[in-house]
Amino acid sequence: MAFKKIGIFGLGTMGHGIAIVTAMSGYEVLAIEATEEFLDAGLSRINTYFDRQLKKDRISEEDHKAFLERISGTIAIEDFKDCDLVIEAVFESIELKCELWDKIGKVCKPETIFASNTSSLSVTEMASKSGRPGQFVGLHFFNPVPMMKLVEVIHALQTLDDAYEQVFEFAESLGKKPVRANDTPGFIVNRLLVPYLIDAARVYEQGLASKEDIDNAMKFGAGHPMGPLALTDLIGLDVAVWVGEILYQETGEARMSPPPILRRMVRAGYLGKKTGKGFYEYT
Repeated sequence: MAFKKIGIFGLGTMGHGIAIVTAMSGYEVLAIEATEEFLDAGLSRINTYFDRQLKKDRISEEDHKAFLERISGTIAIEDFKDCDLVIEAVFESIELKCELWDKIGKVCKPETIFASNTSSLSVTEMASKSGRPGQFVGLHFFNPVPMMKLVEVIHALQTLDDAYEQVFEFAESLGKKPVRANDTPGFIVNRLLVPYLIDAARVYEQGLASKEDIDNAMKFGAGHPMGPLALTDLIGLDVAVWVGEILYQETGEARMSPPPILRRMVRAGYLGKKTGKGFYEYT
């Protein structure tokens, strides 16, 4: 089945970016939010993005109009009934996601394929709540979606190969670089990245080096574009703690558990760039 109409649930940081790249790739996009206020805010962010691209001469007037015309919004979940693919991009809560998939599964046509943009939660568990586990796939985009090329395509235990391949080809059609991953804690990127960030915070907490030296060591010694503490600030300390906790609960490996310094900073509201203060201060 060739996808034509894509439903996207959630127009937050990830959802509005997914809507942008999907519309730019020629698909019709139906975006759904919980309230009119959230929907208007999400559509406004999309408009702002395309306006900025137009002003920078990255897109033409014709493309600007065409991209925006492909995106519509609603707050009625029943409007998903004609979508070929539904992508969920809401807050990382397994309870919330499973509740949504139970509702979405009851309104979509039988052949619709479902995909969750989760960074660490069990795709298999969500699939079991969807009413069509064989047509359920994980589709993990990275932030900011229009810029980041990678997409992890996650195969749940129940996923049928045909559904998986259709979603994989969809990711390719967006101009992304999809990679295949099984439904394991953290998939590929977070399974490798988050323990690294947690270890860097632990090294800093133990006084083994200054934050600047830790970051410079990895930038100039390992060729990383950004040091681990600066990267944690960019991602969000709360996100690092959240994913670390999930990995620790799922694997039981002590190295996955966020150290006290990360927990204290989150309690203090030092979440990184988004709050103006993390390991570094931002103005």
